[in-house]
Amino acid sequence: MGSLLISYWNLPALLLVFPLLWRPCESQRAAGDYRPNILLILADDLGIGDVGCYGNETIRTPNIDRLAKEGVKLTQHISAAALCTPSRAAFLTGRYPVRSGMESTSEMLRVIFWLGGTGGLPTNETTFAKILQQQGYTTGLIGKWHLGVSCESRTDYCHHPLNHGFHYYYGMPYTLFNDCQTGQAPELGKVYKRYFWFYFQMIALALLTVAIGKLTGLFPISWKIITCLALLASLFLIPWYTSFTFVRHWNCLMMRNYEITEQPMRVERTASLMVKEAVSFIERNKKGPFLLFFSFLHVHTPLVTTERFIGTSRHGLYGDNVEEMDWMVGKILEAVDKEGLRNTTLTYFASDHGGFLETRKEGAQWGGWNGIYKGGKGMGGWEGGIRVPGIFRWPGVLPADTVIDEPTSLMDIYPTVIQLGGGKVPQDRIIDGQNLMPLLQRHVPHSEHEFMFHYCGTYLHAVRWHQKELGAIWKAHYVTPVFSPADAGACYEERMCPCSGEYVTHHDPPLLFDLSKDPSENKPLSVDTEPRFVAVIKRIRLAVQEHQKTVTPVPLQLSLLNNVWKPWLQPCCGTFPMCWCDKETDNLHSP
Repeated sequence: MGSLLISYWNLPALLLVFPLLWRPCESQRAAGDYRPNILLILADDLGIGDVGCYGNETIRTPNIDRLAKEGVKLTQHISAAALCTPSRAAFLTGRYPVRSGMESTSEMLRVIFWLGGTGGLPTNETTFAKILQQQGYTTGLIGKWHLGVSCESRTDYCHHPLNHGFHYYYGMPYTLFNDCQTGQAPELGKVYKRYFWFYFQMIALALLTVAIGKLTGLFPISWKIITCLALLASLFLIPWYTSFTFVRHWNCLMMRNYEITEQPMRVERTASLMVKEAVSFIERNKKGPFLLFFSFLHVHTPLVTTERFIGTSRHGLYGDNVEEMDWMVGKILEAVDKEGLRNTTLTYFASDHGGFLETRKEGAQWGGWNGIYKGGKGMGGWEGGIRVPGIFRWPGVLPADTVIDEPTSLMDIYPTVIQLGGGKVPQDRIIDGQNLMPLLQRHVPHSEHEFMFHYCGTYLHAVRWHQKELGAIWKAHYVTPVFSPADAGACYEERMCPCSGEYVTHHDPPLLFDLSKDPSENKPLSVDTEPRFVAVIKRIRLAVQEHQKTVTPVPLQLSLLNNVWKPWLQPCCGTFPMCWCDKETDNLHSP
């Protein structure tokens, strides 16, 4: 009884001491057995040179810069592809996109072009969201998807985020293009006109030939064959024709889970709706653990920017759009702090690939800046298309204000978050990503990556070798794009650099650079300037042979037939083909 009285009268003192006693326990849980909330933020088309903490002095990004100040900044963070669809597939699966068929042999169709197509992230791929979902995480995706919707019917949703491990989805299943904003010059229409019109003419010519042959009796042929040719021709004619009128209605839409909420979307309010959705998700799931993947539509053209940010930067509309994106990052981080989740949340920020150099308006550069690095979006090997910002923050677990200059990959997010969430990385397939926690916590001096393979479509363009014992990072280019004009540093005449054919140059021996000394890839080495040239090329060639043995053929999701528009797969709200609805005004999540 006496001890109880002593404890009772000393209660105020104990209350003062209790927080000090609790802090070591908190740190031990965070570093050991505590499963964090996971917040993944991925920008679209953002160049590494567009962010303040990576050297930009004309665009203000205080919220992203604060993440770097409070966490770990990676200077050699590499995307698995220089285009949206394959890059995001690799991010979600931890695998080179060629392993899942999320690449293409085509010069043009290297991303998903139609929501009414059959291509998309295969159902047999296991995303990190699916594994964390099985571990008790509430998983959400807000924003861009661009990995397909359906396979055989409009409502099977086989490629939809909810079938790939996300409990909740709100966003744009496609991607922003000029066609999504009224008053902008058609962007996709030009591509369709060039591509589909050519194939329609070829098939129409064959159809006319066999029809004349049948009617004149020059050669026997079945009417069934003629009918099939006619149907095939229509598959190319319809996308070409409708691209001028229906692209905005059919591709530019917003969904909440399986429900279409806007068709066509009102792009001017999309940013505020996405932020509101993110804040709401954090508030609903603050007891955790949760995984939130916030996938920006910024800073993809047409650079839709709200009025409050127009003219605020020193870098034109593109800078305004980046600054609005940074503001959105700030609002999401503010929600995390407001709910007291700052120290229990692993936050990650990156871009899916480099900035888009070929985007111009009225003769002026309208895309991103990739800093000192050569090339940009769509170029499989040059650093400017694949080296991106990469920032991690987890107070108390990861060191603050730390810079790591080691090769890392967006694919590393896969094993990293799975293991933090208590899951197991699949053993029935090759996972190309590496767990980053030992490197981020500075428990090991080097990245586990020795070789990285840089594809453009299905074609291997370049290979990176991290020779740790020498501190060298060799980069061998087997194929490089032919810039147009030749001295432009980009493919302005083609609008995006193709991966093969007459548009590329093959190098034998390959162009070799030491990125540790020449990160801008300006001075290719030779046997005259680098005594290890032959040995390095030989070792890289051996690595390529070993890697290619692990790449097994799979169906190409971005093939021509998968990317042709199919009316029966077209997501539609309202009466087809004039799909239209606006349910946001009546929705509780609307502003």
